[in-house]
Amino acid sequence: MASARCMMRDVPVLTAVGDGLTEEVCLMPGIISWPTVVEDALRSYGELFANEPERRHFAEYLTGLFIAQRKTVSGINAEFAVTTDQSCLNRWITEVAWDVHALNEQRLRQLQRDPSTRYAPSGVIALDNTLVAHDGTLIEDVGWFWDHAESRHQIAHDYLIANYVCPSGKHYPLEFRRFRKEADCSPAQFKDHTALFLELVDWVIGQAIPGAFTFDCYFTHADILNHINGQQRVYVGDLKFNRKVWFQGREMKATEVAATLPTDARKAVRIGEQQPWYFTKTIRIPKVDHPVRLVILWDRKNGAEPVKMLLTNKTIWEITRILRVYRKRWTGTETFHRDGKQHLGMGDCQLRSGEGQTRHLYLVFLAHSLLITAMRQGCAKEWARVTLTTIGEACRAILRETLQRTITWAIERVTVDQWTTPRVCQVLQLT
Repeated sequence: MASARCMMRDVPVLTAVGDGLTEEVCLMPGIISWPTVVEDALRSYGELFANEPERRHFAEYLTGLFIAQRKTVSGINAEFAVTTDQSCLNRWITEVAWDVHALNEQRLRQLQRDPSTRYAPSGVIALDNTLVAHDGTLIEDVGWFWDHAESRHQIAHDYLIANYVCPSGKHYPLEFRRFRKEADCSPAQFKDHTALFLELVDWVIGQAIPGAFTFDCYFTHADILNHINGQQRVYVGDLKFNRKVWFQGREMKATEVAATLPTDARKAVRIGEQQPWYFTKTIRIPKVDHPVRLVILWDRKNGAEPVKMLLTNKTIWEITRILRVYRKRWTGTETFHRDGKQHLGMGDCQLRSGEGQTRHLYLVFLAHSLLITAMRQGCAKEWARVTLTTIGEACRAILRETLQRTITWAIERVTVDQWTTPRVCQVLQLT
């Protein structure tokens, strides 16, 4: 049974008023015991913590990432019916000496035990950066960054994350690097996006993780392409339309190459329900020390402008394999970024220390991996009741199980231990 003090989540309910409905707010009772997925995590990861209080805080934090309304330290702490002061959880995440890198290594080892999340030669390593917005500028390493999705500047962390996409379709983060602006560190400490990207590539190779690398046009430049090819690894990258390439003996922009091609040079290819048209040729690119295969895609045979251009150093691959690898870039990056922010509190942490932010993100990685393992199984998990297909569904299933356990506990206190209703409500902070 959990040691915890409950946060009141405001749960809306509809009640009839006159001819319509109005929204009232009821208070959600506190958490009494860990959800099953957290109990399983304690068995797998509990040995990484020195004592029972540390293991309790680990379980509290994971539970909060799954179902807390506010996934801050105080918000998570307040989710429980009985617990210590929130400062204890704060010290655990920021000061207590436990090894978050050992936690991440254990997470990746656990994922290799499941055939659906195991590394495979046909797997894909998708790399990209994402902005994680914050309130205020006092958090270590935050800065003003331009958000292309929202077309505005915002205060955020800029994370580069390497993700793994398995042949099964399941995916999970591997490792990350946090970008620091040049003005916030010494010249010897500053690393630009390319340096951090290459660190992640070298980390993946050092871990002997198989698969092709894929990334967007921001990272498709000579330094990165040469480095990956020099390590005898495969890549598929998105190419900027204005990039200079060598074609038919002269240097020209990639868009100019597309403009010179007659429509009968385009071929159709079937990818799922889509049928784009493509042209492909092995070419050279200035400063890139190896031949690459250029793929130009149009949405229809007579399309005026191409919709996408890709590069790969695997010049013998057929077009369908190139496209399959690149399509997993979205699965491996954008899907995790969305689920991490919307459901698992990736951007909710307001701790000022960089160490606290780092530990928070690795715990988000763990929460995501625990749910990915439970998704799309041959049969439904007992705690979920249904076969899970999304991270959001999994979080809602955990919330239902947790609420059911709280209700069961309340009924037992009244019927077995003869508690009064006011006493039960007081423990659950419903009074």
